[in-house]
Amino acid sequence: MKYYVYILYSTSLNKYYVGSTKDVCSRLEKHLQSHKGFTGKAKDWVLKHTETFSSKSESIKREFQIKKWKSRKMIERLFEN
Repeated sequence: MKYYVYILYSTSLNKYYVGSTKDVCSRLEKHLQSHKGFTGKAKDWVLKHTETFSSKSESIKREFQIKKWKSRKMIERLFEN
């Protein structure tokens, strides 16, 4: 089974969101629905980047690595590659 790390972007918030999942499309749909979480603050999230992994633990490890950067520049470098 494949697992993914994904990065979303909201123009209205001018923010990125990093997550991991096994189904990127259905996860994006959930982010776009009304809810109390961070991504519930906007309805314009778009998928900017994905990475594929063969295990859940690998994808979570990568998700936390990207989140630890706390750097918009480093996240945006991923899109350039």
